Amino acid sequence: MAKEIAESNSVANLDQQDGNADKFNVEAAEILANEALRLPISDAVPIYEQLLATYPTSAKYWKQYVEAHMAVNNDEAARQVFSRCLLNCLQVPLWRCYIRFIRKFNDKKGIEGQEETKKAFEFMLNYVGADIASGPVWMEYIAYLRSLPAQTTVEESQRMTAIRKTYQRAIVMPIHHVEQLWRDYENFENTVSRALAKGLVAEYQPKYNSARAVYRERKKYVDEIDWNMLAVPPSGSSKEEVQWMAWKKLLNFEKGNPQRTDNASAVKRIAFAYEQCLMYLYHYPDMWYDYATWHAKNGSKDSAIKVFQRALKALPDSELLNYAYAELEESHGAAQAAKKVYENFLGDGVNATSLSHIQFMRFLRRTEGVEAARKYFLDARKSPNCTYHVYVAYAMMAFCLDKDAKLAHNIFEAGLKRFMHEPSYILEYADFLCRLNDDRNVRALFERALSSLPPNESVEVWNRFVKFEQTYGDLASMLKVEQRRKEALSRTVDNGESTLENSLQEVVSRYNFMDLWPCSSKELDHLSRQEWLSKNLDKKTENPPHANGATNPSDRGVLGIPNKSNVPGKIVYPDVSRMATYAPSQKPGHSAPALSDVSNTTQNGSTINNGVTTTATNDILKNLPPSLAMFVATLPPVEGPSPDVDVVISICLQSNLMPAGGKIGTPQQLQTGPAPSTSDVSGSSKFKQTRDRKRKQRQDEDETSTVQSQPGPRDAFKMRQLQKAQNANSSSRTGGSASYGSGFSGDRSVSSG
Repeated sequence: MAKEIAESNSVANLDQQDGNADKFNVEAAEILANEALRLPISDAVPIYEQLLATYPTSAKYWKQYVEAHMAVNNDEAARQVFSRCLLNCLQVPLWRCYIRFIRKFNDKKGIEGQEETKKAFEFMLNYVGADIASGPVWMEYIAYLRSLPAQTTVEESQRMTAIRKTYQRAIVMPIHHVEQLWRDYENFENTVSRALAKGLVAEYQPKYNSARAVYRERKKYVDEIDWNMLAVPPSGSSKEEVQWMAWKKLLNFEKGNPQRTDNASAVKRIAFAYEQCLMYLYHYPDMWYDYATWHAKNGSKDSAIKVFQRALKALPDSELLNYAYAELEESHGAAQAAKKVYENFLGDGVNATSLSHIQFMRFLRRTEGVEAARKYFLDARKSPNCTYHVYVAYAMMAFCLDKDAKLAHNIFEAGLKRFMHEPSYILEYADFLCRLNDDRNVRALFERALSSLPPNESVEVWNRFVKFEQTYGDLASMLKVEQRRKEALSRTVDNGESTLENSLQEVVSRYNFMDLWPCSSKELDHLSRQEWLSKNLDKKTENPPHANGATNPSDRGVLGIPNKSNVPGKIVYPDVSRMATYAPSQKPGHSAPALSDVSNTTQNGSTINNGVTTTATNDILKNLPPSLAMFVATLPPVEGPSPDVDVVISICLQSNLMPAGGKIGTPQQLQTGPAPSTSDVSGSSKFKQTRDRKRKQRQDEDETSTVQSQPGPRDAFKMRQLQKAQNANSSSRTGGSASYGSGFSGDRSVSSG
């Protein structure tokens, strides 16, 4: 059975249907799997086949499928299922199910069956013996060897030797239960021969210590992996990214060969980690590529080719993997094998992309010569999916590689009949003619193209035409083309008259060279802002671009001026024309409530401020202590972001608000005494004298009563602002009095005392 499975390396065919979002519905798959458990095996087979066609590397579905056959003694079907899944699903629970299946047949066959079972165990340990969860498998195998009968001394000696070798293989594996295996091994050797045990234990003690240390490190990486995750195409979810990173960490750990084993053992362990990784990241082309290139770097080209072949079965539409596979073959001199990869990917050419045509054409030019590339180009241009890129690629190939400028010119001309409406093709053709210094044909090309292109698609062509005249023409031709461009593009904007006016930006466009400019960055931004304003004279602009901000890059592009902010080493400004400027202002019809309003609030529950009822505000003030209500009443309402509560409270803690029983702010005074308006409070000399006296008293207090003695906010920025407030407060003792500004920004205004 082991031999049959080893020779069978078939993978379940995948149904590759693009755009089928429900195909990899994990929740639906779990529902189907649970439903299959309740059905007879004859009815459940189609469900299992459907699940495994979508998730061919799901060990838990394969295990559930084969156990359903084993439950009804459908042994031949179970054997077929094992042959399909074992080599592609290196997971211990599935392989232990396989051992149970083998022992079920062989336990009744005597010595012959015992040998078959031993081969099955060795077969399993060869594939999954390095799994961190394989500890119980090693124990089961050792227990099976111990249970074998020995009729003669020779058989007993052979049995003990087999047990010893199995122990010695197990105790050097960084796996679960490695400590238990070591203790069992010590007991085993002491039971057989204490004299021999001392030497063997001393020999394997360092190897065991190394395995145990590596196991502890390895376990940290393994614990981050979700072993129940189904293989689905990447969708960018955080869970998928976490799993991808967990697998990358484990692979990097294994590549470091922490156990310092020989090269063959290290390669086998790393390959095993990749195989397990691809069970879960089956649809990730980067993991397939990493696995194949790792084999290639280790000198195993055949293994790398097999990985690429498996990858293309899993992801047949992956253009990247096809190119990588062909590149591997070509780099090792197998041109025909690489050509076959391209041909399989291109198929009949109906669904082939322009890029695939171009890459195959370049491959043929490298490996078979000019004639093969030319023949393929003649066929590729007939494809319904052929774009102008194919013409440009072959023309530049003829010009740069074959040094045939005439052929390249003819190809560009042939493509022009088909792609005259493509501005990008016009620009590529113009660049080619400029390389030939054929300025006459360049001008003719621009004239032909601009006569057929609609104005809204001709901006880049006009800009290139202007740049061409700046390089190849004289001043008269430059000015003429610029004027024609303005007239043509004025029809594409609402305010076309302003576009026709002369602008200093045109001078900038004419007299800059590469990253050299006839003005400073600040001047260029100012010109761009003025141009933006001139285009929007008739529009209501609530938020014009800031003076030192950048305007819309398209405003510069119309004149052919590159955005100077994109020059390396320059400051990149944001497009502030789309930003709303914070401008606090008094709400219309709402003035700051005076202290008299507080009195009306406490008596009537409603206050009239300039004809506007502020019942909600009064309800809040009514529930506040009088001294705090007086403080709140002096705050003007503004439109803007809410202040930070921590900072406001910290500022309040520095203010000498009188208690409820003090002389200021008593309930009787608030109810009966006349209160000045907001302007009176801020402008009264009496109030200023009282305020200055309070602040002078506060300056004489110990600094432990300042903001640092209060539980301030934890944010570093806020603490820094409060520190500035304290320093300003300390410095005011020698120079004057300070009045607090914005509690959010920490600003202060200082007036001389």
